[in-house]
Amino acid sequence: MSDARKSKSPMQRRGRGFASAGSLVQTRISKAGESRGFAMTRLLTHWTEVVGEDMARMCEPVKVGYARKGGLGATLTILVRGAAGPIIQAQSEVIRARVNACYGYNAIARIALTQTAGHGGFAEAQAGFAAAPPPPPAPTPEIEAQTRDVADQALRDALAGLGARINARKHKV
Repeated sequence: MSDARKSKSPMQRRGRGFASAGSLVQTRISKAGESRGFAMTRLLTHWTEVVGEDMARMCEPVKVGYARKGGLGATLTILVRGAAGPIIQAQSEVIRARVNACYGYNAIARIALTQTAGHGGFAEAQAGFAAAPPPPPAPTPEIEAQTRDVADQALRDALAGLGARINARKHKV
């Protein structure tokens, strides 16, 4: 090995210290967003803050399309879930104003809606799945006897349920 390579420390070789995880994937996120017309990925990553929590549950941005003949402004295509199409259509000017505020200028001239029954769009139909939680165990007569003296009914039920879960966990192990 040459002396020049030996004298460099790892910090000098890389030219920087630790890098945050966000900066490591930023170029890939930008390329994925740009392939769908999103010049700014902030619209995708902060959609809930841009349009509001209620509207974000009903819709999500899919792509930004630009006119071929040099028309002013772009078209934002929004994927709308279920029967929320008329609601989002009525709020389209509000959404357009909020998106343009995110961009900082009048970037979006039109909004096109695409309606579907499921999830899709930028996440490529990745719907979340949560299994139903198991039913809570029933309190045993011993646990009910221990909580019988509690005056507040809600507190008594909560304590009995806690005791039943602890008891079920002890017998499980």
